[in-house]
This record gives sequence, C-alpha cells and structure tokens, in this order.
Amino acid sequence: MELQYGIPFPGTFIVDRRGIVSSRVFESQYQERDTIASVMVRLGAHLDVPATRVTAPHLELTTFATDEVVAPGTPGVSGYKPIALTIAPQPWLVVRQAQYPKPSDYFFKPLNEHVAVFDRPFRIVQDVMIDASRDAEAALKDQTQIVIAATLDYQACDDRVCFNPQSVPLSWTVRLRTLDRERVKQ
Repeated sequence: MELQYGIPFPGTFIVDRRGIVSSRVFESQYQERDTIASVMVRLGAHLDVPATRVTAPHLELTTFATDEVVAPGTPGVSGYKPIALTIAPQPWLVVRQAQYPKPSDYFFKPLNEHVAVFDRPFRIVQDVMIDASRDAEAALKDQTQIVIAATLDYQACDDRVCFNPQSVPLSWTVRLRTLDRERVKQ
C-alpha cells in the first residue's frame, strides 16, 4: 500500500456563471492551502486590496498581499541583470518559485543581439505560505503579525543604454491567527 493512500490533496475548482469548470488548481501537499484570493491573482484577476506604490529609477511598482490574514497550514540573459524577486528567508515561511510572464524578444541593434525583455506592464506572482511544521509553529508562538520582506532587483534599458542595476526593498505585513485545532481534536 502506498504511504500517501487516503491522504487528501486539496484543490480549488473555479466555476463560471454557466456552471462550467473554467480552471482548477491543486496543491502538491495536503498541508498546503491556497486562498481563493491567491488563486484568482494567479488566474489574472485584479483584487480590490490595499496596495503600495513604489517609484524607483526607470520603474513604477505596485505591490500587495492577496490576504490580510494568514495561518500556518527568470529568463536568462548573458551580461545583463535580469529582473528577480527575492523573498527574505524566514524559518516559518515556505517560498514557492516565482511566476514571471513570457518575455518579448528584443533585437538590440548596437550589439547585434537578441535579449528577452519585459517591455510593457507585467505581473510577477510570488506565492508564499506559512510552514505547517511544529518548528514553524514554535517560531510563531505569540506572534500576532508577520512581516514578509523581499527585494526586487532589475536593470532597465532603452534603445540606447542599459542603466545601472537597481534594488527595491519591499515588505508586506499580515496579521497572524492561530490555527483552529478545536475541530480536529479526537
């Protein structure tokens, strides 16, 4: 018998107004739970949530957390600095691989080379979750909120020049609630 036989793997089905399943999202581990807000953002929806706007040289950035409350449960270019979102490691945080849009192919005439670029507004989706382990639970004991810190590194270019690489510090503060264990007591 398989070790995982009988263990549920959560998923979300998106049903359109006609009752037809239009999307489905399944987690790879039973401890993982995507919120509907994070699923909708991955599917391209725009949420009405508080956002932070950051202006940096050659870049305007809007960031937001899909959920205000949480609970435990890159194109490669040689010689250029590709855009990268890096989440600061925390013992209670599980960071998934960021999802970048498909880049455009740009032919840079002065150097006679093709470069993968993002040449219009785009969205990077970075899923994170609270680790469900006992160690993470202990690290979060008595915490009422957490701060998820990150850095966005990028290098902007135009038709004539590539500007100096930049780094933009980012952070999101979310309230933390304890996991409801009353329903799971035997």
